[in-house]
Amino acid sequence: MFIYKIDILEKLKEAGYNTTRLRREKLLTESAITDLRNGKVVGIISLEKICALLETQPGDLIEYKRG
Repeated sequence: MFIYKIDILEKLKEAGYNTTRLRREKLLTESAITDLRNGKVVGIISLEKICALLETQPGDLIEYKRG
């Protein structure tokens, strides 16, 4: 199971991307934002966008834990 290492929405906010901006500029879908809020891992396309916005690698955001 994948889990987040950091609070993704908080890091996006620190980088200047609050949820209003993410929605308005269509950077992330509403369902991706909801999943992030609920601690659910987003799809690969959303993860790719998050990595681009935060200029980071997926391994900096998520890790695998045995269930």
